[in-house]
Amino acid sequence: MSKSTADKVKKDNHADISVEDKLVALAKLQDIDSKVDKIRIIRGELPLEVKDLEDDVEGLQTRIEKLNTEIGDVEKDIQAKEAILSEGAILIKKYEDQRMNVRNNREYDSLTKEIEYQNLEIQLAEKRIKEYSYAIQMKKEVIVEAKEKLTEREADLQAKNDKLNEIIAETEKEEKVLLAESEENEKFIDDRLLVAYKRIRDNMKNGLAVVAIGRDACGGCFNKIPPQRQLDIRMHKKIIVCEYCGRILTDDEIISKATGEPIPEKA
Repeated sequence: MSKSTADKVKKDNHADISVEDKLVALAKLQDIDSKVDKIRIIRGELPLEVKDLEDDVEGLQTRIEKLNTEIGDVEKDIQAKEAILSEGAILIKKYEDQRMNVRNNREYDSLTKEIEYQNLEIQLAEKRIKEYSYAIQMKKEVIVEAKEKLTEREADLQAKNDKLNEIIAETEKEEKVLLAESEENEKFIDDRLLVAYKRIRDNMKNGLAVVAIGRDACGGCFNKIPPQRQLDIRMHKKIIVCEYCGRILTDDEIISKATGEPIPEKA
């Protein structure tokens, strides 16, 4: 069967469906889709929480790695300064020995200045070593705090992941069944009406495109509906939308037929 022929058969089948049956099909589709929405809401926040925790864990791990790298670099700086200390001590001893055998005051003064210079270099190196050692100590303290936070975040992440996997395991099968029912139910609704239904659902925060009137008002936006329009809705002769919010309006009888639940008793 060609696509055009199939479309014609589908169109003919839809033409045989009464408005009341279309309303029942729409209400049933809404009921199924609302159940799917609830399932996704139940686990909807958990993936976001898991993602936030994963980002926290990754951030802490990166921070610890960076701090360890910085400590390694500072330790190399300390080694360089310690080399200056060793070299300075050797040079001072050398200059002091040479100073014992000078031939004139000029050589003595020159060697004395070299010794003073090396002493200043040693003092500066010792100062830098103290500063670097303090910096390493501070970084190690930060690492300890970061590791404590990392342990907490990893425990939270494991707990959230376990909970998410448990919920997914519980709801995945139900969701697949509902999605299959939703797809099957769509066959009873013509394309134009189905597109309108999905467009309305997309525009509503609560995903309700089909609502029953109640207390003389739209069940979606709660604006009052004139008596004559309420009568038209209860006649099930045509598809009627709310002039305020654009939702498809029906009544408790249609909802009852769609969901199998009894019609609510009026107060």
